[in-house]
Amino acid sequence: MKVKKILLSQPEPADLEKSPYKNLIQKHGIDITFYKFFEVVGISASDFRKTRIHLSDHTAVIFNSKNSIEHFFRMMKELRETVNEDMKYYCSTEAIALYLQNFIQYRKRKVFYGNQYFSDLIEVMNKHRDEKYLFPCSDEKQTEYTKALDKAKLKYTKAPMYTSQPRDLTKFNIDDYDIIALFSPIGVRSLVKSFPDIKEHNVLIAAFGTSTHAALKEHGIKLSIGAPTHSAPSMATAIENYILGRDQDSVISRKSESTKTGIRNTINTAPKRAKPVIANKEVYKQRMEEKKAQAAARRAERAAEKAKKEKEAAEKARKEGEKK
Repeated sequence: MKVKKILLSQPEPADLEKSPYKNLIQKHGIDITFYKFFEVVGISASDFRKTRIHLSDHTAVIFNSKNSIEHFFRMMKELRETVNEDMKYYCSTEAIALYLQNFIQYRKRKVFYGNQYFSDLIEVMNKHRDEKYLFPCSDEKQTEYTKALDKAKLKYTKAPMYTSQPRDLTKFNIDDYDIIALFSPIGVRSLVKSFPDIKEHNVLIAAFGTSTHAALKEHGIKLSIGAPTHSAPSMATAIENYILGRDQDSVISRKSESTKTGIRNTINTAPKRAKPVIANKEVYKQRMEEKKAQAAARRAERAAEKAKKEKEAAEKARKEGEKK
């Protein structure tokens, strides 16, 4: 099946030129439509008071997304509470930690973050088990994150501060698309709500994360392209592998290795040393540029090696042809 159009359930990247999807557009000539399948709505301060959660009773806050940061500080403002100067912040990734600079002064706070997965952050938190953690999150009853926190037996309070609501997708003619890419259970619910007969349409479903795969299975929808896998850690790579006709390897599950949320069997292992966040944006940008340059050099080296092998193979074929 030739792929020409993809409906991707995420907002368009701020810089498409640096996005991994740019390769799909340029190299394979694919038309990608970016559209977030749900919207995040904040829970009101009056409704939050009904939970009887007192933010000041906690010594640390867990952030797993930019939404959780935004709604935590929104709630603090609406409740007219002041953030304790000694409050610590534990962020799932360095990017989330850096986003905190829009709300706090780094020099007056202690910020920690995981390497890539949520399990990395839990390993850091295991070293600070005496903290009373607050976890600003959505109003979902249970998520992969809360399961991981429960398994680690950390003292935390789940604080619902926002809710995810499906968006109307009926403006799209899904028969115009070859692939629909999903990234969360709420994205699956949005798709099913707008298109109850989705199983009858001739469109391939791509999905990222075991929780998204489980949501598809719950609705009886076939998963055609799964990620993350060892050969395809991102959705863009998984789609490209499908386009190129490469065999799909097994999806990385929490029973084996880290998924996006990172629930893996190493939760109870000895914690790694907590890393302080890079507060200087210029240093961070410089590091990112260095990483990009190194990656480009590696790609150029692989391309040169490939070209060398192709040249040698062509020369060998020419000589064999002359012998005949």
